[in-house]
Amino acid sequence: MSEQANQNMTRTAGPRGRLAASALSLAVLAACSFTPEYEQPAAPVPTAFPGAAADAQAGQVLPPWSDFVADARLRSLVSLALQNNRDLRVAMANVEQVRAQHRIARANLAPTVAAGVTGERQGTEGGDISSIYTAGLMLSAWEIDFFGRLGSLKEAALAQFLASAEAARAAQTSIVASVISTWLTVQADEALLALTRKAQATREDSLRLTKLRFDNGAASALDLRQAESLAASARATLAQQERQRAQDLNALTLLVGQAVPADLLPAVGADQAQLADVPEGLPSDLLARRPDIRQAEQQLIAANANIGAARAAFFPRISLTASLGSASTELSGLFKDGSWGFTLAPQALLTIFDLGRNRAALDAAEAVRTGAVASYEKSIQTAFREVADALAGRDTFGEQLAAQEDLVKAEAERMRLADLRYRNGVASFLDVLDAQRSLFSAQQGLAQTRLARQLNQVGLYKALGGGWSG
Repeated sequence: MSEQANQNMTRTAGPRGRLAASALSLAVLAACSFTPEYEQPAAPVPTAFPGAAADAQAGQVLPPWSDFVADARLRSLVSLALQNNRDLRVAMANVEQVRAQHRIARANLAPTVAAGVTGERQGTEGGDISSIYTAGLMLSAWEIDFFGRLGSLKEAALAQFLASAEAARAAQTSIVASVISTWLTVQADEALLALTRKAQATREDSLRLTKLRFDNGAASALDLRQAESLAASARATLAQQERQRAQDLNALTLLVGQAVPADLLPAVGADQAQLADVPEGLPSDLLARRPDIRQAEQQLIAANANIGAARAAFFPRISLTASLGSASTELSGLFKDGSWGFTLAPQALLTIFDLGRNRAALDAAEAVRTGAVASYEKSIQTAFREVADALAGRDTFGEQLAAQEDLVKAEAERMRLADLRYRNGVASFLDVLDAQRSLFSAQQGLAQTRLARQLNQVGLYKALGGGWSG
């Protein structure tokens, strides 16, 4: 309905018509909102991951973490961490805090009614003293949201609450991935320790035999010093590996939030924990899967709503103060006939001069939205880069692992032949020691490559958003 038609109706419809027109006008004003229409920014990334499978499809479903991990001990440890991790508790407390703030913003739309009893005594120069007592219900400075300021603030508070919930999910995602990665690292530490202890024992045996041969004149001092060097190197490596395992176990304890039960630790000599395959999907899937991207978008929505509140500040702020109750000069006269009454005091305040405060607040709100758009786009770009890196790792770790296994086989055969040639007097002991050193290095590289491949698989699962609700 046009404003002219509304005025015509007001003039011709009489008192009831004018009342209806006024109510209609108030309803229209109450529905006003200066919040800009929200539009999701376009994803600033390519439409496909580099090196992704040609048959990748949108909407690929990732398994929950309980299906992603095959080892029962590791599943139990992740569940324990989700119960006890202090970072996750902080994140959940933040959610409850922001939830309460949203309820406060929502409550601001409704009037606050209080019951009260007051008494007042006044004296004059003549010595006369008068009293007045009041009791009843009071509505204090209720802001009527004609221009949507409070509604915009409520919308912003809701978006902040949803953002905090996504932040909690992101924290859970990070904790689950960290527990899995750290447990796998401890498992690799055990494998490296076993490998180092075996190498140390072999080198100590070689040192004893070399010393015996040296004492009998069958080995040179150079052979003895080489054997001593390799044995000392093995002891140093063993100490380093023991320290690394202790530190990784401390990190796992911190993630779990309590001492890790011994029966949930990786077993010495056990096979590596198996992880489920991860379908990569398409970049558009990240917008629905990744909680950090959804968090950034909710923060953008909140910034957009705050612009509406800043714009509404340029218009009058209308409030209503009212009371209903009984008043009497005597306390016993309250609530008697003739003592009842009410007050109604509407107020409209329009800022005329504030030295540019409202303008600055609007500029600040718009700048926050600009930054929120950049943060949202950066979160998408970061997610895309993490997935692309993990896919590159998946494409290459298999070949690297196969090559490392071939290297270990070749070095083991070299070690056997060097020892055989030495025993037959064809080669020097230095050849044997060099073969031992090369085999140990190749075996270490194999264990580290296996770990890196598994960590990359966990990283891909996390980067794609994961199915952590398992």
